[in-house]
Amino acid sequence: MNTTTITYQCPNCGAGLAFDAEKQKFACEFCLSEFTEDEAKAANPEEDTAARERAEQEYNAAMNEYECPSCGAHVVSDENTAASFCYYCHNPVVLVGRLSGQMRPHKIIPFKYDKAEAEKRFLKFAKKKWFIPRDFFADSQVEKITGVYYPFWVTDADTEGSMHAHATRTRVWRVGNTEYTETSNFKIHRSGDIHFEDITTSALSEADKRMLEGILPYPSEALEDFSMPYLSGFQAKKRDIERAQLTDEVRGRMKNYASQLLRGTVHGYSSVTVQETEVNVQKSHWEYSLMPIWVLNYKGRNGKNYTYAMNGHTGKVYGELPISMAKLGLLLAAVAVPLTALFTVIGGALF
Repeated sequence: MNTTTITYQCPNCGAGLAFDAEKQKFACEFCLSEFTEDEAKAANPEEDTAARERAEQEYNAAMNEYECPSCGAHVVSDENTAASFCYYCHNPVVLVGRLSGQMRPHKIIPFKYDKAEAEKRFLKFAKKKWFIPRDFFADSQVEKITGVYYPFWVTDADTEGSMHAHATRTRVWRVGNTEYTETSNFKIHRSGDIHFEDITTSALSEADKRMLEGILPYPSEALEDFSMPYLSGFQAKKRDIERAQLTDEVRGRMKNYASQLLRGTVHGYSSVTVQETEVNVQKSHWEYSLMPIWVLNYKGRNGKNYTYAMNGHTGKVYGELPISMAKLGLLLAAVAVPLTALFTVIGGALF
């Protein structure tokens, strides 16, 4: 199947363009031309709704889905970037087939750091830590660091928020030897229009939550319209949560923020107790988006997987590091010897 309608073509030679994370440009491997996204778009104009639907179908047809028989992880990659091993547990993966359904993202934040820079930053991070097993940053381990796009839903919404609260104001005074306290009670009501921008929620139900929270946030201004060349050379996680399943969670986050925002407008009282907050969504817009992460996993001798992750755009790091019991034992032995000698000397002096 021809997939050129979802791939930017080089205006000079007609070959497919691939995104270069280091240069932040679309590059042609054949004639070595380089283009900004605006230049690539100008040379590859978007078509109408029918073309976008066709692009959705061609995206699904162009992407391979892989499953790890060991840990069950699912990843997708374009037909030019075959997944040979599971980035999570490093076991070989098995091709499941083509994608189906509406899986083409609306937005993407491209990788800002290439693999060489990701490896450099990992080694700088790991070698500063004590008691890490040497094979954690061995060449054979480091080369398995993988660029993976993780799926998120990004939500904008126009809402009307309201808050009801109980407040008190206390006045204390003395007359002679008698102290008087007066407490006034108030009912507080606040309401207003609140716009929410780029509420980012994971589109995965699996246990990557700690890692994702560790490398967030992503700057919303870095979001770009999705195009296939951004995926070249990278893998992507397949979303398994649809936006309808996240409605309550996102609404809850809106409600919490609205409560804080409206509570912040109440001043001059001794105490304020929020009793009820309501958020009515007038209009919302959801976009399926991919965010870049460099991921490296290590299986410890205890069988546990340890994850190092770096935000592919900001460079923020999350690390769950293994401990070398051998290195720790050497340190304890080195400390124990002089302490034993010291106690021996002290004991001899006392007796």
